[in-house]
Parts: sequence; C-alpha cells; structure tokens
Amino acid sequence: MGNIDVLDLVSHLLIYMVVLVLAISVHEAGHAWVSYKNGDDTAYMLGRVTLNPVAHTDPIGTLLIPIISFVFGAVGGGLERIPLIGWGKPTPVNPRKWRNYKVANVMVSIAGICGNLILAVIGFVSLKTLIATGVIDIRAEETGLMRPFVIFLSYLLTLNVSLAVFNLLPFPPLDGSKVLATFLPESAQPMIALLEQYGFLILLLLVYWGVLGYIIGPIFSLLGYLLITPWF
Repeated sequence: MGNIDVLDLVSHLLIYMVVLVLAISVHEAGHAWVSYKNGDDTAYMLGRVTLNPVAHTDPIGTLLIPIISFVFGAVGGGLERIPLIGWGKPTPVNPRKWRNYKVANVMVSIAGICGNLILAVIGFVSLKTLIATGVIDIRAEETGLMRPFVIFLSYLLTLNVSLAVFNLLPFPPLDGSKVLATFLPESAQPMIALLEQYGFLILLLLVYWGVLGYIIGPIFSLLGYLLITPWF
C-alpha cells in the first residue's frame, strides 16, 4: 500500500459507503414512491417504497464495485483512473398503470435526482452552518470527534451532487435519457434504441476519460466558493 495510511483509508471508505448506500436508497425509494403516487403499485407491493437499504442494495453495484473502485483510487498510479461508480437495484415500474404517461414518466425519472439533491442541500447547509459559526475551519484539517462528521457531510454533499448530475446525462439507463425520450418525436426512436444498446458502454468511457469531471468540476468549485464566502 506504499505510503497510504490504511486506518485513514478504511475510515474514509466506511463513511463513503454509508453515504453511498443512503444516497442510493433515497434515489430508488424516490422512484418507487412517485410511481406509486401516479397509480403504479408495482414497486410498492415489492417493498421498495422504503429507505431500508436492504431493499435497494445490489451486492455488486452498491457494495463490491464501489469498494474496489474507492480503494484503487486511493492507491493511485494508473489505478485511480478506474471509474468510481455504483448503482442500486433498479426500481420496477409498470408505465401502463400510470394515469398520465408523459407526466408520470418525467416525475418518476427525476424523483431519484431530486432525492439526491435534497441530501446534497442538507450536507451543504450543515457544512455552511458549521463554518459560519466557527465550529470548523474548512481551510484546516479537522481532528478529534468532528473529523468523521465533517468527512460524512463532505461526502453527503459531493457524492449526491455527483449522482444527481450523472443521472441527468441523456444516456440509457440513466434517468436523463427517460426524460429526453418523453419529449422526442417518434422519428427519434431509432436513435434511442441505439443508445439503449450502447449507452452503458458510452457512460463508462465518458467517466474513464474524465468527461464527467469537466461537468462536475465547475459545480464543485462554485460550492466550495459558497461554503467559504460569508453571506452577510
């Protein structure tokens, strides 16, 4: 592991995984709840309208791959280029049960993103309050009991912003593709079918090449500026 502090790595990984599981649970529960409110009880009957992570955790996508990606990213070298990705169990929906297909399709698709944004706002407001009141100094590394709490809030903000932005991309199977498909004409169906076939591969390449970083980077810079800049 070279110069890596194993204890520090494990502590960061544990906090990261707690936040990731929470973010995925809120995301998928949001899809399930909004679909239920629009007339589809498929996910509700399967127990998916819940924040219980057991209902939404995929052993591979929620646990194994994120853990391996996190550790490889910390090791560095060529390994840090491995995409830090993760996903939960897809929420089952039956569009035939929706009262209004187009409205429901958009609402259900963005529900998970809205859930992640709510968590991001909680993280941002909490960090901003701690900084504004002088409880923590963002320019200095926290120690003691506050350190894991600050790490938790930092991951709560950054991870949920990343998930929200990532899911807005118009590539299947992401939520943004479903929203886009709702408004595209029938003539665009061949393009949508092509994206559905190769969408996941395209996403992996975009993440690996760092394209997503060019999108999220400015957002993180803005959030950092807002955190340290006094509002009054």
